[in-house]
Amino acid sequence: MGKGTDRIPVTGTVLAGGRSLRMGIDKTLLPMDGEPLVSRVAAAVDSVCAHTIVVTNRPEALEGITLPAGVRIAQDEVAYQGPLGGLATALDVAEDEWVLAVAADMPWLSADVVRKLWDARDGAQVVIPVSSKGSEPLLALYHRDCLPVAREVLASGRRRLLAILPSVKVVEVPVEELRDVDPQLKSLVNVNTPDELAEVRDAADAEGEPPSVRRLEVMEVGTRRTRGMPVERPVTVLLNDVEIATIQATPADLEELAAGFLVAEGLITDREALRSVDVDHKRGFVYVVSGESVPEDFRYRERYVTAGCGKGVTFASVGHAEGMAPVTSGSTLTADALYDMMGQMARMAVAYRDTGGMHSCALGRAGRIVVLREDVGRHNAVDKVLGRAWLDGVPSEGGVLVTTGRISYEMTVKAAKAGVPVVASRTAVTDLASDIASKLGITLVGYARGGKLVVYTHADRIIEEASE
Repeated sequence: MGKGTDRIPVTGTVLAGGRSLRMGIDKTLLPMDGEPLVSRVAAAVDSVCAHTIVVTNRPEALEGITLPAGVRIAQDEVAYQGPLGGLATALDVAEDEWVLAVAADMPWLSADVVRKLWDARDGAQVVIPVSSKGSEPLLALYHRDCLPVAREVLASGRRRLLAILPSVKVVEVPVEELRDVDPQLKSLVNVNTPDELAEVRDAADAEGEPPSVRRLEVMEVGTRRTRGMPVERPVTVLLNDVEIATIQATPADLEELAAGFLVAEGLITDREALRSVDVDHKRGFVYVVSGESVPEDFRYRERYVTAGCGKGVTFASVGHAEGMAPVTSGSTLTADALYDMMGQMARMAVAYRDTGGMHSCALGRAGRIVVLREDVGRHNAVDKVLGRAWLDGVPSEGGVLVTTGRISYEMTVKAAKAGVPVVASRTAVTDLASDIASKLGITLVGYARGGKLVVYTHADRIIEEASE
């Protein structure tokens, strides 16, 4: 569809911020013809819409990228506010009453689909496709009336496009109806990973057509399992838009996973300075915004791969850990109380009963479990528990951590940073964990099962019976 009077009277907006910009211009992820995705998407938008802008917080990154004549570059009025911040900027500077939002890493755009969305307005302020995965906000129409709502949501610390929908009138267009006008459309997917790009290329090669996004239809083979399977996905944690680490984890409770990981690594400490934790479940990103800045030397810090499920990562070496201040809590508990908390954790572990392949971790206080979380990674489960406690203001000092997983040195360090004096597991304690726990004042208990306990360090905290 070329330029002409049949273009739709909207301002097409290519949201090119953060990861979508990196993926859209990264030379290792170019489409088949070698053209950067951001350039291709801008050209596609410009052929459909009356006006086109590229909104980014990094205009310098677009230097050398060829964009169609007349396409404007607009810088986010407030940097690092995610897609919603980019949309707010677009709504503010748009030349039309409506804005079409498109991600910079989406290698597919159909004029017929955009026209279908345009014709579905019916007095709405947002027209958005809906697939089996939910609403698809990165190929949707937004009326200028959304601007004050978007700014209000941003002021609350949230950055997701979907956060504005409850406050505006929305028309949802099922993907099935979009396929009626464009049979090539299988699903709406942004290219965020090399695997997704390979999928686009493979589909194009198979069909002999341009790289419209397609999904393979997978047929189940064999009989259904009577038990669920543990789920793990890569989860990327970002602090103030600096990528900190990618963790293999169960994609649930990601807000507290990110908070717990950052607290355990000493990257955030002040709860009052925390502004927002925004989870993008679709892409596996957790955006943490805090008044505490990322240390200038962070990029040069050595990362240590741990012996955790999925291979965890930490920035604390054994030497760093040994230099920490020890836990001096004088709290004690009976062996029966500790054993009872292990039982409480087992009874509350729903995911483990469903899959048989999950780790549980819980924070106990005064003989009662107050926070429990599960994950495929034992260290992730610890982060989720400590993160939830930190977010909710539940004190961890003087508490007890109970876990199903092996206690290794990095889990001991996490407990020490949280001020937890007792850590117990139904399984083993490593020798390095025991050495560090001895120096850090942590009581480590292993093999808490079968009516027995093995206390490895600081055994004075475990008493036979409560004093009268």
